[in-house]
Amino acid sequence: MKNFTIKELTKVSGLNRTDIKKHLIAQTLKNKPSTSKGYFIDQDELNRWLQELSNFNFEKINSMFNCVDESYSIKSDEYYESVIDISKLSDNWATNNLNGVKFADFFCGAGGLSLGLVMAGMEPILGVENNESIYKTYQNNLGKRFSNLNCFNAMDITNDETKKSIIDYLKGQDIKIICGGFPCQGFSCSGSRVISDVRNTLYSDMLDIVKAVKPEYIIMENVLGLMTIYEGKVLRKILSDYRSVGYKLSYKEINAADYGVAQMRKRIIFIGNRIGKKNVYPAKLIEDPNNYIPCGAILEKYKNLKEDISFNHIFSKHSPEMQQRLLSVPEGKCLYSNYNDSWKKCPKDKPSCTIKGNHGATNIHYELPRVITPREMAALQSFPDDYIFYGTKHSQLLQIGNAVPPYVARAIGLALLKEIQN
Repeated sequence: MKNFTIKELTKVSGLNRTDIKKHLIAQTLKNKPSTSKGYFIDQDELNRWLQELSNFNFEKINSMFNCVDESYSIKSDEYYESVIDISKLSDNWATNNLNGVKFADFFCGAGGLSLGLVMAGMEPILGVENNESIYKTYQNNLGKRFSNLNCFNAMDITNDETKKSIIDYLKGQDIKIICGGFPCQGFSCSGSRVISDVRNTLYSDMLDIVKAVKPEYIIMENVLGLMTIYEGKVLRKILSDYRSVGYKLSYKEINAADYGVAQMRKRIIFIGNRIGKKNVYPAKLIEDPNNYIPCGAILEKYKNLKEDISFNHIFSKHSPEMQQRLLSVPEGKCLYSNYNDSWKKCPKDKPSCTIKGNHGATNIHYELPRVITPREMAALQSFPDDYIFYGTKHSQLLQIGNAVPPYVARAIGLALLKEIQN
């Protein structure tokens, strides 16, 4: 296989960059993304693609998201906000009392969503993640308390046999909630947002499991860009599909900073139920943005710590020249002009910009001549210090950046628990 850049593919095909990206993401031109630049493509595959290019119809990509009901939308009276009892806000996840509410977490990654629900007193019955090295983080943390999580390995829910075994297992449990932050890379505003990307349709595999298991509630998370892809067709497709299997599904934009996370991170949260109730969202814990938790309040305690790999406090090796460049970056600005939320120096007295895992690049420390460590990045995501990440440093950064902030999940869990107990 040979490595081709998008620029090279535009030259041999005559297509523009946007259409090239669509073919690459849709795998109509079969490829494997390179870890640096470009895509690995077999020469015979490239020749086949070039020969068939004139007959390709992009409607084939679009048609898979035709909605059952194009008019379906969310009415404001289908959900409400519940005020959370702040006395129940706790970081304790290792020994806190459980309330009998069990859940399964799909696309669980490092476990941010699960961790937040455990903080709210709920019990994970299953965590599903197809990346074996990432699943080790989930197992080695939550599996220490919930031994049943160690009975499973990394699983691919697109595999029919795997999906059936999951369904059979969950049907034997008294499960109340199925949740999942289904993969959002293809939905990202910074990508080409092609809806046939396999990562964008994994929600339908989760839908198959929801349809079979029939939990009372579902929780899903994704990026805001999901709402505008193809003039809202993707969003309406998801709403319509879940309604077709008996769920009233609502969605709402949530900012992590409103729930005590020292980060400006806006995401879309889906909540649904099949028992005829209004869906519930947590009311903001911090109403006034002036009272948001700033970076400094979270990161100061790590400032003088020595490097500790076992604690995920791993320093990046910067040359003296790079250290000077990092020090000279003004607060609120990026080292590189083509980045928005990577290599950015967030002010000490304000929340961080959105932590992302797509580049593996972290933010610049507001005071020290280095980028922040995985442990500092995890703290800005609201992970407690006793939650350890496994794998290479690069993998740790990706796991942390892609996670649902536990404090957001905790707030959702407490609001939902209040409704369940009522």
